[in-house]
Amino acid sequence: MAKKRILSGMRPTGRLHLGNLHGALGNWVALQESGDYDCFYFVADWHAITSEYASTESIRDNSVNMVIDWLAAGLNPEKSTLFVQSAVKEHAELFLLLSMITPLAWLQRNPTYKEMQTELSTKDLSTFGFLGYPVLQAADIIMYKAYGVPVGVDQLPHIELTREIVRRFNYLYQKEVFPVPEPLLTNVPKLLGTDGRKMSKSYENSIYLSDRGKTLAEKVASMFTDPQRMRKKDPGDPDICNVFTFHGLYSTPETAAEINRSCRVAGIGCTDCKKMLAARIAGALAPVHERMDYYLAHLSDIAEIIADGNARAALIARKTMEEVREAIKI
Repeated sequence: MAKKRILSGMRPTGRLHLGNLHGALGNWVALQESGDYDCFYFVADWHAITSEYASTESIRDNSVNMVIDWLAAGLNPEKSTLFVQSAVKEHAELFLLLSMITPLAWLQRNPTYKEMQTELSTKDLSTFGFLGYPVLQAADIIMYKAYGVPVGVDQLPHIELTREIVRRFNYLYQKEVFPVPEPLLTNVPKLLGTDGRKMSKSYENSIYLSDRGKTLAEKVASMFTDPQRMRKKDPGDPDICNVFTFHGLYSTPETAAEINRSCRVAGIGCTDCKKMLAARIAGALAPVHERMDYYLAHLSDIAEIIADGNARAALIARKTMEEVREAIKI
């Protein structure tokens, strides 16, 4: 029985951090290792241009570095197809055709559209490309006739729009060219940055997969803790401490329970707690760094992995577009 195909992508806007590792990327690896799916993961470099159109000089290097981070985290090119969006030109063709049938009102009601305009208020996002990026996202997904798309709750409106576009296309051209994709909801733990805000490179508060040694130790040492705990002798509240949240991921349940108890009775100070966490994170990232160092020393392997993934993706995309052109009669 053929495996169900899934597809997802990431924008190459910088190195990946622990929030990515315990969120989308970790889920990708789990889906790959489950053996239940035919996994396609792509570098969404065209999507990066929707907001970074005035500063594209770093996109190419970021794309390579992101693939290295993927491989370091455990994605395997023998089990998953890893490719670059812009290398498969059929994505642009399908995006163009889908844009012809997508009502403008569908895009204007997208809740993420106004949210991102507010979040990125320093950039002029009043462009056709930014308004229409959900259509490009739909093209990315249905190009490979994906059964499902692993997403968080915040991405559900985009998947629903894709489903609406698929239904409209199949209805207009009276042929079931595309299956209606399903959202594969993922429970992403909420990891905050070192300053207590959302972990993001734009806030300069991220702990990156590539961080190690002194850099890692210093970032962990700077993490915000319980704001009410001013001195070591004061009891703390682990429930509102970001450091303890990370202990829940990196320490054993027994160690986390002991830290919880000791913190509440001022038996352990924040400095010692952070040193323990830094050591735990360093240990957990050791195999990630080992794989990362290998690929950094063998960049030709990265080029081959990407080229192979591009070729595998393009083969499917060409077949899909043949069906699309036949359906549209062009």
